[in-house]
Amino acid sequence: MRLGILGTIQLAATLIFAAPVGIFGLTRLLDGDALIGGGAVAIAVGMVALPHYLTTPGDIPMQLGERAVGLVVKTPEDDEE
Repeated sequence: MRLGILGTIQLAATLIFAAPVGIFGLTRLLDGDALIGGGAVAIAVGMVALPHYLTTPGDIPMQLGERAVGLVVKTPEDDEE
């Protein structure tokens, strides 16, 4: 997965909020509370993983723009010489 500068900043911001939830979940798991600990770890993983796999309303204009540029601009093939 390649991230640009903005993607890296967004991931860092997500980790700032997901890390305490994950640490809380791990602490609860080590204390023997599997339900709350497992739930907190699952929430922390979801906070980091879901934005990369779901299409958000903010992603739609970017995808449309990439498709439009791909239709208008043809990349040169390496085999053509």
